[in-house]
Amino acid sequence: MNIIKMKIFLIISILIPLISFGQFDPKEEKYIHKTIFSKGDTINYHIYSNGKLEDISKILLFFQGSGPRPLFQRGIQIDTVKVEVDGEIKNEIKKSTWVGSSVPINLDKIPKDYLFVIISKKGTPFLDINDKFIPNDLYYKNEGLNYRVWQGDKVINDITKKLIRKPNKIVILGHSEGSDVVAKLGHVNKKVTHIGYWAGGANTQYYEFALMIQKSVIKGEITQEQAIPKLDSLFIEINNIQKEPNNIEKQWWGNSYRRWSQFSEPPIDNLLRIDKPLFIAVAGKDNSVPFESSLLIPIEFIRNNKSNLTFKIYPNYDHSFSIPPKNENEKRFRGFMGVFEEFLNWVEQ
Repeated sequence: MNIIKMKIFLIISILIPLISFGQFDPKEEKYIHKTIFSKGDTINYHIYSNGKLEDISKILLFFQGSGPRPLFQRGIQIDTVKVEVDGEIKNEIKKSTWVGSSVPINLDKIPKDYLFVIISKKGTPFLDINDKFIPNDLYYKNEGLNYRVWQGDKVINDITKKLIRKPNKIVILGHSEGSDVVAKLGHVNKKVTHIGYWAGGANTQYYEFALMIQKSVIKGEITQEQAIPKLDSLFIEINNIQKEPNNIEKQWWGNSYRRWSQFSEPPIDNLLRIDKPLFIAVAGKDNSVPFESSLLIPIEFIRNNKSNLTFKIYPNYDHSFSIPPKNENEKRFRGFMGVFEEFLNWVEQ
């Protein structure tokens, strides 16, 4: 596998996060599950609160990144370890429980006056046991930007109709692919008061692949001459996708043609339509969505005389707002919750 393919594979793999919860309890059993039936479709969403429902005055709706993973996964890991018994080395079977999720938020940090909300993607369960879930056509046929925006719009309206009728704040936060969702939902649903757009670029997602190739040229990993056929190949593939934009059988780098075409909308077009306070967080060492792409956002807001943008750069963080270990003796530093608490403080200003 050449270096460009390795980098592009990295883009796809990081866009499908599975967060280990060794650092905090995911409390997946504490969620209350809600269902909306609309136009022959079903939306499953899930709510959590650290306080009493009657005391809640704010809503926080989180949108995770791409991929068909359930919101939570739990399983048993079996390992064989060597132990000494009466001076003799023997093999011993040890079992441990693991929990993973695409919701990297410590629920203990949710303020008591907030209702925390997440939405299941179409065709995916809330919880999967032992990593056995395999998505079917129901997921792939509904995998798209407009569908996720529609889900979010319906959930906000359902909550404000049935649970919290007059919230003081309705906050939407999206990470990775979820950032594309909140960029559009932020102007579709007029009830939204604050938007968090994290680890997203400004341009169409197709552009990120071209930018990664060109970054390899700048770093001296390949020459410009070597980059040209790679760019040509990329342009051909994008053209193939756009010719069959609803094809769920053909895939490119782990996602269907339909998914790529559905998320080809440049986020900057939607971001500029938002008039509510907007908090954009980008990571300086993001290997999934190149940091350079996001720099267009503050420029376009200035050029359009818009003053509702807070643009924050976290220079040492990667796509998941963490710092990878430099060697086997170090642990990954997870900064996501630090950014999250900074975001909530910004909301409360």
